[in-house]
Order: sequence, then structure tokens, then C-alpha cells
Amino acid sequence: MKKGLYGLHQSGNLWHKTLSVAFGELDLTRSAVDHRVFYRHDSEGMTIVCSSTDDFAIAASPIERMVKYKSDLSNRFEMSDLGELAWILGIRVKRDRITRTISLSQAAYIDSVVKRFHLTSASPLQTPIGPNALLSKSQSPSTPHQKEDTEKVPYREAIGSLMYAAIGTRPDITYTVTTLSQYLQNPGRAHWEQAKRVICYLKGTRDFELTFGPSGGIEGYTDASWGNDTDDRRSICGYAFTLNGGAVSWSSKKQSVVALSSTEAEYVGITHAAKEATWIRHLLSELYSPLVLKYPIMLYCDNKSAIELVKNATFHSRTKHIAIRYRYIREAYNDGVIALDHRGTDDMPADVFTKALVRIKLSEFAHLAGLSQT
Repeated sequence: MKKGLYGLHQSGNLWHKTLSVAFGELDLTRSAVDHRVFYRHDSEGMTIVCSSTDDFAIAASPIERMVKYKSDLSNRFEMSDLGELAWILGIRVKRDRITRTISLSQAAYIDSVVKRFHLTSASPLQTPIGPNALLSKSQSPSTPHQKEDTEKVPYREAIGSLMYAAIGTRPDITYTVTTLSQYLQNPGRAHWEQAKRVICYLKGTRDFELTFGPSGGIEGYTDASWGNDTDDRRSICGYAFTLNGGAVSWSSKKQSVVALSSTEAEYVGITHAAKEATWIRHLLSELYSPLVLKYPIMLYCDNKSAIELVKNATFHSRTKHIAIRYRYIREAYNDGVIALDHRGTDDMPADVFTKALVRIKLSEFAHLAGLSQT
């Protein structure tokens, strides 16, 4: 292969190698922790280029640097200059220079999803999942008649569409979409109805925007819900990291081990959040300044016992069964990668990633994560 062609497995790798060479010739350094990001900062200013296949977003200061890099890239590739960033991968970018904020929205994408699944006339809803909703494998089809009833339902397509919104700008649906993803192989009628409910919720909240700025540092929040999964009693943990008031990274996942206590579930959850904090810290140090590595990222948890367990190992006899891989959190804390502090459950944004919430709580936590309605 001398050239990458669309549809071939090697294409993506060959294209990235081509980009890396081109950016290297422009004195841009590829990020060690995210190979889609290239940067350069010196005494004259800074430049950051983010790539997604053949879509580029460039940020530079002063503006003359951006003009120069655009010209250099145009000499190497056939490309179109779309001007100031307004859309990227279906996400609308709105910049308010007066308030010094940047907002991200997927309203147009949500409209397309609503239309695709024929829910244009459906009533909008205020929560993605009811607080008392129970989903389990027992609701999956078990007889030929039941399977025939759901085999033509576009469940996988719906979850895939919702997943893009969940990882893009809508952390408030992440828990529900993650839960529904467990039934992709054999979805039942109850699962399909719940998936449509999420779409109706997005329809009612299509104007929500993820807003950043104008000030504020990087903070993390982690939470876990002990043994609340109805199928295997595994805990659900989640985390969110905010930068200048808006969420930049979040996750909701089922733990791979069965926690024997709420403290253990929170401890495992903190470990997952600490790994993400390590990645964010290194990325920011590359893009802005190595001085970032001198300061820990503040991580908030609502379980005092789990925090105490991280800070000192006095409870070894009761926690020695915890897998060694989860001891990473102690090393991260001792090395100054993170700092831990307590934050009450009523003021914990990560709670939205671990369980279904009532409307008022959902709105509060969404606001803490930077989501607001225009």
C-alpha cells in the first residue's frame, strides 16, 4: 500500500502517518497522550491543532500564527478554510466575546435523531429515565413470539445515536445510555420504550448547551452507587471533570468486580477517576505549561471512609481483598497527581452518572456540570 483508500483497514493509520509528518515539518509536536492533538508554544505565542480524520480545528495566538499555519497546510493538502469555528463534527460552537464564554450544542443533531425515529409528534419529557425504573435481562425476549415482536425494532441504531450525544455534549443522559447498552444483543419491549423516552427527553431539552468560562480551574467529581444493578449486583461508578465550569470528561460504567461495601465501591470509583485525572493533567501540561504537573487536580468524593482509606492504609485487614490494580489511587495521591476532599451527596455532580434522579436533582447536577438552557 502506497496510498490510503477509503474503506480499507490501513487507511486510517496511513493518513495519520501522513498528517504526523506534515505537522512535524511545521514544527508542531504530537501530543504523547492524545495523538490527534498537535501543538507548539514558544516566546512568540502558541498553536494547538486538533484533528479528526480530515477535519481540523486550530487555535492560535496571536492571530498571525493561525494565518501562517492555514497557509502552510493549504500548500500541503487540498483543503477548505471555513473561517471561525462554528460547527465541528455536528456540534455547534458559539463564542460570546463579551461574557468570554464558549458553548457547545447538539440541537441540530438531536432534531435529526427525533425525526429519524419518528418521534416528531411525541411529547417532550423532563427526565431520561424514571427514578423508579427497573431494567433487567428478565425483560429481554425469551420466546419465539417475543423475539419476533422486537426483531425489527431499531434498538441498536437508537442507542448508537444516543451514544454520540452522550459523549459529545450531554452528560445528563450518560447513565441511562450506558444502562441501555447492556441489552444490545437481546433488547426487549421495555428496553425499547426506555430508549424512546431518552430521545423524548433530548427533544424537550434540545436547547441545552455545555458552557465554558470565563474563569475557573480543573476539578473532578466521583461517585458510586453500591450494588444497584438488578442483574449481577455490581456497583455503578461515575466521574466528571470540569474546566472553567464546564464538563470536559465524564464516564458512567459498571464496575468489573462485586464490591462488598459502599466504601469499596467508592474506592474503586476514585481509582477510575484518578486514572483520568492523570491523563488530563499530562495533556494540559503539554498544551499549556509543564508547570501544570506541579499541582494536583482536586477530586471530590462524598464518602469519607473511602477518602480516609486512600490517605492512609490503617484498614488493611478489612480491605486486603481489594485487587492490587485499585491501589493505584494511593500512589497517585502520594505523588501529588490528585488531592482528595469531601463533598456532600446533595452537592455532588457525579451522582447523575450512578443512578436515575428526579427532575429537580437532575437539573441541579446538570447545571453543576455546565449544562444550561439557552
